[in-house]
Amino acid sequence: MRDEVEIVAGWQPGAIGDIVAMHSRYYALHWNFGPYFEAKVAGELAAFVRDRHRFASQLWCAVDSRERMVGSVAIDGAKGLEAGAHLRWFMVDPNRQGMGAGSRLLDTALEFCRDKGFASVHLWTFAGLHAARRLYEARGFTLTQELTGETWGKPVTEQCFQLTLRA
Repeated sequence: MRDEVEIVAGWQPGAIGDIVAMHSRYYALHWNFGPYFEAKVAGELAAFVRDRHRFASQLWCAVDSRERMVGSVAIDGAKGLEAGAHLRWFMVDPNRQGMGAGSRLLDTALEFCRDKGFASVHLWTFAGLHAARRLYEARGFTLTQELTGETWGKPVTEQCFQLTLRA
């Protein structure tokens, strides 16, 4: 199954809806996130897709042989090369986890950051997403901040991970 997934750069028809649906369904089922979370993802992702051409930014979709989206990741470079890139909307369909799509998405995004010359990459997540954390840490990300917050619409332990790409 690993070879059936293609990593496609750039917006694809239906990408916003597919990414929002994938995030919303997973986080509702496993973390009880509700409409606030879905609306937040939809609004921020739509704005990113609309404006991504203005910055060193990119979206990648993992697409299976039936042209169904099974994963995503984005690099938001709106704050500039020195401030660093923001890794966002990283997710793989639970039925495809452990088959390499997540590693390929993450590696593609990090290669983009290096090629563009970003000083660093950071991401915000929350405690409990162990598989994703293992992928981040395997690539050199370190936990730099942890706090209780409601960014996702309910109280969680929010975590910031950062990877320095150049000194």
